[in-house]
Amino acid sequence: MDDDEPKKKPQYQLGQDLSLLSHEELGETVTALKEEIARIEAEMSSKSASRDAAEAFFKL
Repeated sequence: MDDDEPKKKPQYQLGQDLSLLSHEELGETVTALKEEIARIEAEMSSKSASRDAAEAFFKL
């Protein structure tokens, strides 16, 4: 590992003290959380579709 590379900041933690973050960091956090919510919702939709297909198959 190269020691000259900047270290990646840790991800936002739920309940984290927000007063320690700058305005820019708060904006980046909001963007990252919105992207994560969209990713989670897409996975939920996929799982619902799989469950619905299985239920329809077994109701035949």
